Amino acid sequence: MSENEERAGRPSYEQARDELADVVKRLEAGGLTLEESLALWERGEKLAALCEEWLEGARARLAAAMAQPEDGGTGAPF
Repeated sequence: MSENEERAGRPSYEQARDELADVVKRLEAGGLTLEESLALWERGEKLAALCEEWLEGARARLAAAMAQPEDGGTGAPF
């Protein structure tokens, strides 16, 4: 994900992960109405998908870095 996309209101991986953990805690605690539970569940699904997108992007970057030849003259990828 580009910096422009992140600045456009998309949370970072860490922000999405932390909010997802909060959503899970709230759902597990119970005491919510059906509507509140459904809204939280939907938010959790969106956050989980966003986290997956971040992780897929990280995997792709790692795969690209690992695929570079060692003697390519560009130095270590990390």
